[in-house]
Amino acid sequence: MAVARRFDRQPVLRNISQSRVQGRSMEKTVLVVTDAWHPQVNGVVRTLDELARSVQEQGITIEFLTPERFATFPLPFYPDIRLALPTRRQVAKEIDAVAPDYIHIATEGPLGLVARGICLRRGLPFTTSYHTRFPEFVSARLPIPEDWSYWWLRQFHNSGNGMMVATASLGTEMAARGFHNIKRWTRGIDTVLFDPARRQNLPFPRPIFLNVGRVAVEKNLPAFLDLDLPGSKVVVGDGPDLAHLRQKYPHVHFLGRRMGTELATIYASADVFVFPSRVDTFGNVILEALASGCPVAAFPVTAPSDILADGGGFLSSDLRQAALAALALSREDARQKALTFSWSECARQFLSNLAGVPRSAFAGRGRRLRSAS
Repeated sequence: MAVARRFDRQPVLRNISQSRVQGRSMEKTVLVVTDAWHPQVNGVVRTLDELARSVQEQGITIEFLTPERFATFPLPFYPDIRLALPTRRQVAKEIDAVAPDYIHIATEGPLGLVARGICLRRGLPFTTSYHTRFPEFVSARLPIPEDWSYWWLRQFHNSGNGMMVATASLGTEMAARGFHNIKRWTRGIDTVLFDPARRQNLPFPRPIFLNVGRVAVEKNLPAFLDLDLPGSKVVVGDGPDLAHLRQKYPHVHFLGRRMGTELATIYASADVFVFPSRVDTFGNVILEALASGCPVAAFPVTAPSDILADGGGFLSSDLRQAALAALALSREDARQKALTFSWSECARQFLSNLAGVPRSAFAGRGRRLRSAS
């Protein structure tokens, strides 16, 4: 079976009990379909891991349908990311085995597409979420107009019972692009792991300007690496552009992938976190930096403009100005900003979004499940 009943590589317990969301009693199992899964390291996988952990604490089961145990192929431009090659019959069998009360399709990849088709064929309601700016991702690599990709995404998401987005400004933007029934779904942060108390002296001249994330074209790293800044520039992460950027910027300290307490120590030990991306839908790394007491410099675009609207960083269309100004910001204020986000609130919003989805189509599903072939 390709359903992954786990988070952080541990089993998700099937402890289904009564929970109350918006005053309604709901005993439920939620099936989350995702093309993004371990061993990928990104905001989607981290969010789903933490969601499973948080709702389990409330006595709710989340089952994951992932690329595991399906035949896969490498994603062009990202050979380390493998996408599933599922058949409709295989996915239908997995849905039937879980017999979920709710279905959430987290990604628009092959698994998401097949699961959506099955839901529409069977008349099963489902929600979706928008994590990645797919049109911008594609147009940065191929001569495909963004409008074409957005047309396709509208067909995908508008056929469901709600599309979840991480920030208010992203919701406004997507509504202007013709997306319907948009719901907020915030993100959280582990404020125990990411802690200013981990600050140490790193072997680089200060001030230390840090970036953490996937080393890829859509992250717009040259906008940071080309800046004339004092001290040191440090980049943590892996990706398809790493070898090229290491060669082009020999003065930059590329540390590769770091995890856990080692990563948290680097965050806390940096002086400014520079976030040059213009296309992220949220940016979990911003919260990791803030929780570590590291002020953030970014462009005034969706994601940083939402997170940093009332403190914790400096926004400017001149990224050098933002980076230098962030040096003077309070590290304690950055930490306090991060404390306004939590994974428990992330889980609450997710379940609240599900509460309005009609469940009648799932009634008696155990007696009349059928193949979608």
